[in-house]
Amino acid sequence: MSNDDLNLKMLRKQLISTLSGGESHIIFDRVVEDFPPKARGSKPEGAPHSAWELVEHMRIAQRDIIDFSRNPRHQSPEFPGGYWPTTEAPPNEAAWNKSVTAFQDDIKELERLLQTADLLTPFEHGEGQTLLRQALVAANHNSYHLGQLAFLKRMLTGKV
Repeated sequence: MSNDDLNLKMLRKQLISTLSGGESHIIFDRVVEDFPPKARGSKPEGAPHSAWELVEHMRIAQRDIIDFSRNPRHQSPEFPGGYWPTTEAPPNEAAWNKSVTAFQDDIKELERLLQTADLLTPFEHGEGQTLLRQALVAANHNSYHLGQLAFLKRMLTGKV
């Protein structure tokens, strides 16, 4: 294996690790696993978003990143409104569970894509974006909002 191949393999591994959480990143599953249903639509004073808004926003944005990376005909949602749910609270338990599961499934899909696809060649349909760039955007975006979600959970429940 050449040095370049080894470096690329290590880069893929680090990107996947960063997306899935751990190391210095909060793990999504740990924050949402016991988020109380009554707290999912609550916004304490000064909080910009509810837990539902954050989880659904993360799901929508991450799905957009994946779809853009795979499909040259993909149309992103209208910014910024299309990236946020229309309600502060999930309509029901099933909606929360569906959003959480979709986010988790999409992380796995992005990880699979990172294992096999070209990381460095710009997409023909973009403006210089690469899969590496998209993975870093997803990781940074998720990390930012997951921090908000963990802080919100602590404010509402006293635990993370």
